[in-house]
Parts: sequence; structure tokens; C-alpha cells
Amino acid sequence: MSAKAISVWNNCLTFIEDNIQPQAFKTWFLPIVPLKISDNVLSIQVPSKFFYEWLEEHYVKLLKTALQKELGSDARLVYSIRMENRYGNNNAFTENIPSSNRIGLTPQQVDGPLYSQNTELKNPFIIPGIKNLQIESQLNPNYNFDNFLEGDSNRLARSAALAVSSKPGGTSFNPLLIFGGVGLGKTHLAHAIGVQIKDKYQDKTVLYIAAEKFTQQYIEAVKKNTRNDFIHFYQLLDVLIIDDVQFLSGKSGTQDVFFHIFNHLHQNGKQVILTSDKAPVDMQDIEQRLLSRFKWGLSAELQLPNYETRISILKNKLYRDGVEIEEDIIEYVAKNIKTNVRELEGGIISLIAQSSFNKAEITLDLAKEVVMKFVKNTKREVSIDYIQKVVSDYFQMDVETLQSKTRRRHIVQARQLAMYFAKKFTKASLASIGSQIGKRDHATVLHACKTVDNLSFTDKQFRKYVEDLSQKLSL
Repeated sequence: MSAKAISVWNNCLTFIEDNIQPQAFKTWFLPIVPLKISDNVLSIQVPSKFFYEWLEEHYVKLLKTALQKELGSDARLVYSIRMENRYGNNNAFTENIPSSNRIGLTPQQVDGPLYSQNTELKNPFIIPGIKNLQIESQLNPNYNFDNFLEGDSNRLARSAALAVSSKPGGTSFNPLLIFGGVGLGKTHLAHAIGVQIKDKYQDKTVLYIAAEKFTQQYIEAVKKNTRNDFIHFYQLLDVLIIDDVQFLSGKSGTQDVFFHIFNHLHQNGKQVILTSDKAPVDMQDIEQRLLSRFKWGLSAELQLPNYETRISILKNKLYRDGVEIEEDIIEYVAKNIKTNVRELEGGIISLIAQSSFNKAEITLDLAKEVVMKFVKNTKREVSIDYIQKVVSDYFQMDVETLQSKTRRRHIVQARQLAMYFAKKFTKASLASIGSQIGKRDHATVLHACKTVDNLSFTDKQFRKYVEDLSQKLSL
């Protein structure tokens, strides 16, 4: 125990004692032992995991306030839990878990129009009455910038998100469209923006909603003849976050109402944030007027994390869960699970669960066993480079020939097939596929895909090419 830690904690206790019931103070705060202070991080020892969970759930705001009074706004708290009898081992060990330092987000109150049943003609600029609306943000405070780690794969998107959260509606990133494959952190980043805005601007009305939920609400509004009320509600917002906006495809009524809401918010300097698993250019059955608005601001792509980023993600996850694992095990998991962040974290959770349930130490052999099962059950991600190589080998040519500008029929067909399979087997955008296969544009890729579909129906030999290559790429 350090003298500074004891002094700081005693001052915190004085503040806490003044703000809670005596019995609660004796039960939950007197048993705590201060250990050390390092870089404005106070480590405290608590008797059990339950004790830590109770403090985090019920007293995190009080602890945060007390600590910031002593150490400033950057103050952090780490719980140290002394655990006994781990897997039959008599030696005690210590588990360190950082505080979330987060409290639940409070709903925002706004003033909205209360319409009278009187049918007489009224001036539309005069509001007959005011009704107080309480709007829940629907944000998850656990999805924040602190646990969204930056890497080469997400630097642009994360930087743009931070800029938007610092000045919502006041940057050129409006709308901000974040797109990328499954499990790369689109939803996490969208929530993080909203959470940061709520932290900085408590008077701002923020709402997060999935596109599917938005559609359901609109259908319900049409059924109940409350379409105008639905539009007015969304026009009251300062920040609107719509997740998986590609699900608006083919829903013309929902697109129409969203168009009006979007225009109102944008023209009034309000912030719109969208997420999608496709780039705007790849979205189908979305009205052109909407797509053009999606392109007004910034479209930022989230890509697959590289090795260094995967290492950082795993270490952060383990730190937040209070688990220590050997470096070589972390490296093994990072090298072998490359698909996305969600599966990477799922792999490490599976490893910890296996260790816990079987009462076994986390070893490299156990990691290999878990990862082998995990990767085996995961569909292999096929790269565009790999597709080009397979197609080139099949037609007995090199990749340079495939990518060349020549218009010879068999080379053109091979190139079109490579583009077709790149769209089928990867999450890459049409523009990205085109740039990697002979530096073509997205229109060429779209034409190639349509040509392959048509020839598959009309040309028996070409259909065999498609079947053979599908089999090779699916192995």
C-alpha cells in the first residue's frame, strides 16, 4: 500500500460518507483497501467479484465523482480482487479489472407540438400547445471510443467519428456513412459517436435506431394514420443514427419518409450518421435521390483488422475481463482468426470458457484446440488476389494477362468471371474489385456480373466454367 493511495482514498471516503446511508457506507466502502496510484489510476482491493459488480452497478457515479475531485477529470479506477483456490491450487491469485467509469445515459426531454382536435383554420406557424416528450437515446454506453481500438483498418472512420462527436452537424461529414463487412465495428462506432455527444452536449437529443425498426415504426404509423406525427418526431432530433441502412432497399414508402426527415435535419444543421454493409455505389433498390444524399458527406470504410490491430484488440479484451494469458497464446489466436473483430473476441471468450469449465490452465495446446474448432466452423474468407490466381490458372494464363487491357474474347471472359466471383465471395465494394482487377471502374464490374449471369443461362460451355470455378473457390 502506498501512502499517497491511502491519503487519496481517505479523502474519497469522507466525500462518499456524506452522500450515502451509514449502513451502505459500512457494508460497501469500509472493507475496500487502497493499494497504489499510478498515472491517475487508483487501484483498490475488494473482497470478491460480487463486491466489484455491486459497486459498478450501484455506486460507479459516486466513485467517479469522488475520485475526480481528488485526481482530476482523467482519474481512473482499477479493482483488484484476491481469488482463492484456483483449479485446486492453494496459491491465491489477484484479478485486476478496470472500472467501466460509465453511468447509464439519461433520456432527453424536448418540447413537441400538441395538436388540438378543433378543425378551424389556424396559422401553421403558431403552436397551439406544447407537450413535453421524453426521448430515450437507445444507446449502449459500453460501446464507446475507449474500447474501440484504432488501427490502419479503421483510422479514417474513427477519426471522422471523433470529429463528428466533437462538433455534431458542424463538420462537412454530414451525413457520415460508415460501411464495411460483418463484425468489423460499424454498430460499435455508431454508438460511440452518440455516447460521446451525450457526454459533451447534454442538451442534444440523440437517437439510435436500426433501419428495420425504423421501417416497422413507419408501417405502424401508416396503419394508425399517424404518418405526420412520425415525421414530426424524427424532425425534433439533433442527432439521428440509423444502423444497417441497406435494409431500406426496396421499401419505397420508408425511403420516401426518410428522405423528408433527412432533408429537414440536414438543412437545419442536425447530424445524420448511417451504417451499412455496402458502399453507396453497391446499394441496390435505393432511390437515386437518397443515394446522392448519402454521398454528400463522408463515406468511411471499415476493413479487416491487420495483425497488430488484432493483437491490441485481444489484449484490451483480456484487460477489461481481468484475465492474464501468455503472449505466445495471444499471438497464436491473432494469427489464426483473421475474419473480423466479433469472431476474434468470440475465439478468446471460447478459450476462457473452455479453461474455466474444464478447470484447466490456458495453454498453447488448449488454444490450438479451441481455434481449430473455431476456424473450422467459420467460412473461409476468399481474397480477390486468390480469386484472380484460381481463375488465371483455370484458363492457363498469368494474372498480368487477366488484368491487361486486351479485348480478346477468352481473356475478357476470364476477367469478367474474376469480377463476378470477387463480388460473390468477398465483401469488397464494386469500386474496390474494379481497382484490383485491372484498374477498372465500378460500372465495368457491374456489367461483368450481369454478363456472367446472362451467359450462364444461354451458353452451356460458359455455365461449365462457372460451375468448375465455384467448386474450386468453395473448397
